[in-house]
Amino acid sequence: MYALALHGGAGTIARASLSPADEQQYRAALEAALTIGYNLLRDGSAALDAVEATVRSLEDCPLFNAGRGAVFTHEGHHEMDAALMDGHTKLAGAVTGVRQVQNPIRAARLVMEKTEHVLLGYPGADELAREYGLPLQPADYFFTQKRFDQLQAAIAAGKMQLDHVADPNWKKGTVGAVARDQHGHLAAATSTGGMTNKRYARIGDTPLIGAGTWADARCAISCTGNGEYFIRAVASYDVACLMEYKGLSLAEAARIVVQDKLAPVGGEGGLIAIDADGNTTLPFNSEGMYRASRREGEAGMVAIYKE
Repeated sequence: MYALALHGGAGTIARASLSPADEQQYRAALEAALTIGYNLLRDGSAALDAVEATVRSLEDCPLFNAGRGAVFTHEGHHEMDAALMDGHTKLAGAVTGVRQVQNPIRAARLVMEKTEHVLLGYPGADELAREYGLPLQPADYFFTQKRFDQLQAAIAAGKMQLDHVADPNWKKGTVGAVARDQHGHLAAATSTGGMTNKRYARIGDTPLIGAGTWADARCAISCTGNGEYFIRAVASYDVACLMEYKGLSLAEAARIVVQDKLAPVGGEGGLIAIDADGNTTLPFNSEGMYRASRREGEAGMVAIYKE
C-alpha cells in the first residue's frame, strides 16, 4: 500500500481570509505537488525520492513559505531550512540558513548522501550545493512583494512574525511530505523560510531531526507550526515513541502530540504522518492547514480548513 501526504503550512486560515481565486490557486498547487509524488510512488520510486520531489514542487511555488516564497529576515534577505530522513536506513540530512539554493530540500539530501554529517549551516551548506552543481539563484528570485510587505509590517510592529496570521495578504507555509513506497519503506521531508523579521540566525524545528522531521520503520512525520514549541516537545520523535513504547496507533499518537501536548502550551500547528501500513493522519490544532493525501487505489484529498 503506497501512499503520500503533504502539507503547506498550518495557522489562522479562515474561509473569509481567502478569496475564491486565492483558494483555487492553493488547491491547484497542493494537487500538483500531490500528483508528482504519488505518480513517482505508483511507478515504483522510493519514498525518499517521492517526498523530495513533492517538496521541490512546493518550494518552487511562491504561495508557500519555502524556497521561492520564503519570508524575509530582519536584514532583508532569506534564510531557508530543510531536512529529510529515510526511514529504511535511518539516514538524515538537513541544512539551515541557506540563501541561494533554489531547492533547499535538494541540499539537505546532499548532506545525507555526500557527507558524513546530518546538519550543515550557512555558508557551508551553500558551498556544498555549489560544489555539486545544484541550481543557485540571486536574491531577486526569492522576492515576492507580499513577503516584502509582510516584513515591513513586522518591522513596524517591532516583532518577529510567524507565518500564521489572520491578514489575508500574509501567505502561510512551511511545507512537507511523508510517503510509503511499494517496498514498505517510509520517508519524510520538510522545508521552510522560517519566521518573518527573524534575527540572530534563528533556527526552527524544520531542520532538527526528531523535532520537525522524523522517519523510521514505524512512521514518518513532517511538522508545521510554531517551531520553538515543536523543538521543546521533540514533536515528531514523540509520535514515534508513543507508537513504539505505548503501542498506540499512528492516529492516536499524532493526536496526543498535537492536541494534548502542543496545544495547551501554545504550540499552534500540526503535522502529517504515515505508518508502515500506509495509513495517514493529518491533525492540527490551528484554524486550518494546507494539506493533501492519497493512497493506492483511492482518490486524492486536498483540504485547507477544518472540516
